[in-house]
Amino acid sequence: MADASTTSKLRVSRPTFNVGGQDNETLANGLLDLLIAESTQGLYHCEAKFGNWGPAADSGSPSFLYFDRQTFDFGKALKVKLGDDVVFDGRISALEARFPDGGGPPEFVALAEDRFQDLRMTRRTRTFTQVDDATIFQQIASDHGLTPDVSLTGPTHAVLAQVNQSDLAFLRERARSVDAELWLDGTTLHAKSRTDRGASTVTLGFGNELREVSVTADLAGQRSSVTMTGWDVANKSAIKEDAGDSVLGSELGGDKSGASILGQSLGERKESLVHTIPLGTDEARSRAESFFKAGARRFVLARGVAQTDAKLRVGAKVDLRGIGPLFSGKYYVSEVRHVFDGGKGLRTEFVAERPGLSS
Repeated sequence: MADASTTSKLRVSRPTFNVGGQDNETLANGLLDLLIAESTQGLYHCEAKFGNWGPAADSGSPSFLYFDRQTFDFGKALKVKLGDDVVFDGRISALEARFPDGGGPPEFVALAEDRFQDLRMTRRTRTFTQVDDATIFQQIASDHGLTPDVSLTGPTHAVLAQVNQSDLAFLRERARSVDAELWLDGTTLHAKSRTDRGASTVTLGFGNELREVSVTADLAGQRSSVTMTGWDVANKSAIKEDAGDSVLGSELGGDKSGASILGQSLGERKESLVHTIPLGTDEARSRAESFFKAGARRFVLARGVAQTDAKLRVGAKVDLRGIGPLFSGKYYVSEVRHVFDGGKGLRTEFVAERPGLSS
């Protein structure tokens, strides 16, 4: 049943394109399929498929439209827009030709990634000494001509090694260790905790903006607590740090956590982390808390399809309504796929999560 508090709105039915800094209105009419995907890991990517047969611009005779590399070319800037809102901003990294079975018209696919492409394609081995993670993010952003917007807390490391890793893989690893998320807006590299991301809330009512949804609350990945042990080199003493429900803070919003429900229904389930050895108390605490939060936040997962809205992207909150008292409420969007095709038109597929259920 649709939520009475939500109202239908006119939506853009077909995206438009800006290639190489120029709006190209004809591309919208020739668009066959579109996929724009984003996750909390960073690296937004786009696949746009167009019909590739029609009257040539110079002669008017039937010919291939995009094989001359005039419209689409490697390294060209590509923006996808919904009205005035930009839903993808990146550069073309691959060109693909498709010739369907049965003699259908040829197709052309442009594939693009955001500026994290630079970091993905730069692999290094190096060490950092007496440095915190915020400084590392700022340095790597500067290495690639990006403007850093970094707000992180965490320990100072005596030594950190980047061993045969791309800059993107290294930043993703560091982000996970300090409970941070990584994303780009244009040429600004952001690295912040989830609570500092500050994105807007989008209301989705089932039967209205929300076309379909499935929601699962699953105890399989939940733990009552997480323990990290190590050795404090400076003080020559053992380290033991525990993380539990309390590290979620305001994220629970009065709901009952998966860890709490686990303890009541199946019993305590504790986990010890052994895949890394922290060298200080602050590092151990940070790793234990980050690991616990990563699992706890995915206690309740919603997978849905909604009307496309430029505000519906990773980091936003969705207020799901009309799906019953157990699962209605606010969720954090962790994955987004803006999709267009000739069968179902324009829509947004998303995955959203929350750490608790209504008490």
